[in-house]
Amino acid sequence: MTSTPSGVWNYVRGLQKSSLCDWPGHPGCVIFLGGCNLRCPTCHNFDLAWNMDRLPRLDPGKLKAFLTSRAKWFDGVTVSGGEPTTVPELGHLLLEIRKIGLPVKLDTNGMRPEVVRDIMDEGLAQVFAVDVKGPYEKYPSLTGHAVSAIAAKANLERIFEMARTSPDAFYFRLTKVPGITDRDVETARSYLPEGFSLTIQKYVPPRRDTEHAQPDHETRRAVGNVVA
Repeated sequence: MTSTPSGVWNYVRGLQKSSLCDWPGHPGCVIFLGGCNLRCPTCHNFDLAWNMDRLPRLDPGKLKAFLTSRAKWFDGVTVSGGEPTTVPELGHLLLEIRKIGLPVKLDTNGMRPEVVRDIMDEGLAQVFAVDVKGPYEKYPSLTGHAVSAIAAKANLERIFEMARTSPDAFYFRLTKVPGITDRDVETARSYLPEGFSLTIQKYVPPRRDTEHAQPDHETRRAVGNVVA
């Protein structure tokens, strides 16, 4: 009888086996984790974020075997979501990837800076791609009222402080969803620490006919969930 994965493994719900876009300069793969602390109405991975049980779990043994078999070909693994920092025992998954010898990039919305700090201090991820949704005052509408303007500012300022002290470990992106103006983009850009740029991603409307997680970059190609 096969046991049900517990902890972080219960949240592993997708895999893009090959990617050249998610971590520029680091060909690798993308692992998708379910669950999110936001309710963004424009989310392109809404099932993964809020209804992860609609997507199949990935078998931990098969996933680790896949990563081991590709380790000499990959330059890194992106861990995305959903929102990875909300996942219980996230560090266990990241440690397993690091044991295989692969660097990790973590995608995050930046609303749990204490988790980002712990992961960075433990050396479990080398790079953090942080989504800046827009001006702080628009965070309530952009996140389905999951985050206030005050909380967004406080959380991102903690992320920005980490970026100032570890500039090679962070980069920032903004998806120009409906309602975000050019002026909003400039406002969001003004928040970043000196020397950082803001990557602007094209908005792709959510697909309601897919059972797959999608990568969080501008091409957003559909990906499968089962490790062959």
